Amino acid sequence: MAKGHAAPFPSREQVLEFLEKNPDRASKRDIARAFGIKGSGRVLLKDLLKELVVEGRLDRRRGRRLADPRRLPAVAVIEVIDLDVDGELWGRPASWSEDAEPPKILLAPLPRHRAPALGIGDRALARLERRDDGSYLARVMRVLGAGPDRVIGEYALVAGQGRIRSSDRRKQDLAVSGADSAGAQPGELVFAEVRAASRAGLRQGRVIERLGRSDDPRSLSLIAIHDHDLPTEFGPSALAEAADARVPSLGDGVDLRPLPLVTIDPDEARDHDDAVWAGHDDDPANPGGWQVVIAIADVARYVLPGSALDREALRRGNSAYFPDRVVPMLPEALSNGVCSLRPKEDRACMAVRVWLDARGRKRRHGFVRGLMRSAARLTYAQVQTAIDGRPDDAAGPLLESVIRPLYDAHAALTQARAERDPLELEVPERRVRIGPQGEVLGIEPRPFYASNRLIEDYMILANVCAAETIEHARLPCMYRVHAEPSREKLESLRDFLETLDLRLARGQVLTPAMFNRILRRAKDQPHQRLVNEVVLRSQAQAEYSPENLGHFGLALPRYAHFTSPIRRYADVLVHRAVISACGLGSDGLGRDEAKRFRAIGETISATERRAMAAERDAVDRFTAHYLAQKMGGKFRGHVSGVTRFGLFVTLEDTGADGLVPVRDLGDEYFRHDDKRHALVGERTGAAWRLGDRVEVALREVDPLSGRLRFELLSEPAIIAKARRRRR
Repeated sequence: MAKGHAAPFPSREQVLEFLEKNPDRASKRDIARAFGIKGSGRVLLKDLLKELVVEGRLDRRRGRRLADPRRLPAVAVIEVIDLDVDGELWGRPASWSEDAEPPKILLAPLPRHRAPALGIGDRALARLERRDDGSYLARVMRVLGAGPDRVIGEYALVAGQGRIRSSDRRKQDLAVSGADSAGAQPGELVFAEVRAASRAGLRQGRVIERLGRSDDPRSLSLIAIHDHDLPTEFGPSALAEAADARVPSLGDGVDLRPLPLVTIDPDEARDHDDAVWAGHDDDPANPGGWQVVIAIADVARYVLPGSALDREALRRGNSAYFPDRVVPMLPEALSNGVCSLRPKEDRACMAVRVWLDARGRKRRHGFVRGLMRSAARLTYAQVQTAIDGRPDDAAGPLLESVIRPLYDAHAALTQARAERDPLELEVPERRVRIGPQGEVLGIEPRPFYASNRLIEDYMILANVCAAETIEHARLPCMYRVHAEPSREKLESLRDFLETLDLRLARGQVLTPAMFNRILRRAKDQPHQRLVNEVVLRSQAQAEYSPENLGHFGLALPRYAHFTSPIRRYADVLVHRAVISACGLGSDGLGRDEAKRFRAIGETISATERRAMAAERDAVDRFTAHYLAQKMGGKFRGHVSGVTRFGLFVTLEDTGADGLVPVRDLGDEYFRHDDKRHALVGERTGAAWRLGDRVEVALREVDPLSGRLRFELLSEPAIIAKARRRRR
């Protein structure tokens, strides 16, 4: 610029372009300096910026900074909203007032075993980096609402100074003075509260509870319980209410005690809240039809609206189940006592009697309330072995009178299920076998018998009846809803399936049957498990809501949880609504409960995610503890996750997940190909793809955090290099 000539005043577009390129130089002073604006020009600039703010094209931030309101700050609170096919979490700004869609935010993943620490609906404070495509990469700094600032970890001595190594790798270690150690010994697991920072930069901690040896597998569940802040203690009022609970007299109730109802549960079940019976329908107008009775523990009789037990149950939302213990929703006096349907003992129950035709279609149903007496406590394995011709002493006497009619009626119900064609995913679960001293005996797939499906279908039937009854009475219902997959997830799934020569139809009404056709085509193929996984990841997450959105996965227009009130608060609410709808007592829905259903639905959906995360974390830690004995061992598995940061591999025999960091894949740069769900070497085209079967060596195990690190021993495939794919 020639001396003596004023700089030209910038246009609106020039100011916006400057702020876009210089987010760190965003004050009015920075803009004035950049454009050489002085004197009276500063007044014009002030007016221009004010106009842009009023128009919504600029937003005032902290420190008098200005920014495009669609551009996110360097640090912000984000909310997790999605999980994609690759298992990566996506979020959005927790606060967004613009009409336009907010930018997408990819969360830099923690190792798979820590990923459940954040789930859909959770919030976190994160550092954001803007990417070339306008989306953001978020590095989580702190999970919000995670509870008090406390740490669980292993106590150690470092150069004579007490130290707590946190079980949560996101949390810094704590320094502990001798006076604050509570006598903890090296190698002990401790619970500590965080105090001020020490001179060395570490935060100072104080041991408030000693939990036992960190190498004792019985401590592993405690870590998950504390990490996820699960409530473990009941208040004295709730305990007193539970202790006072008694089985009522029959009164005006229906006497179901002569009916040989049986409970059928997993081997390790600790509470029993449902029992079943089936028999022929004698109505000549229903040839070949069936009667089914599904009796459920009458928890609503003891957990009254607004009571101490009610408040405690809502705070927990549900029970959490670990390999070696349970964190129950209700005190043991109820969950394992007066509410549990123990054999040969009178119990209060809510029951639904259902009449089915010969094809398993429901003709009618009715709810009753009264007393029952379980004829036997059976397990899935016992029942299956009995129907297969090898009954034991417990199942043998009931085989012809109880067990076989249950299977025959279920055969009819299976026809109705086939007509509905719900989503049929095969998702194996891991089971940790624990010895008498708490030792880990093995990790194995949880068996699934025809008897599992039998009970599952009877429970679904009862749940449908409950939702229909409440809806017919026009009362509030806490539905279990499952929305259909989002358009974005479907497109991602279609792109991936095409790489396997599978097609998901477009332009049709989406149904579970469409996914089932894909799953059937993949059955017995090398990629069967992979296809099941990616279809599962494409699904929305089920949740609780007073708004009926239907249940996509079950192909049902209305659905509610009724059958597990000992372990789920949603079921207690549904019981109360049924009581009100059918006039079965004065202890139905509370006067103000309906007004709070939306908030309650959000709460119990969150507590369900919390419990599931804690349960998965505990299984991961037990698995890591078990595999620590096999350091250096070789294992077969498959690539179950492909991210920009590395590969996750799931082992075939134990289902354990571990990370292969991208830095360990080779010397070249590996690019993430989201269409192929692969990491591809830029130089050689060497590629690791989702679903690839691989052999790995175990190189690192951390039982305290549950983290595993693998080394790949298999050779990669070679696919087209990136530069050959330019268009």
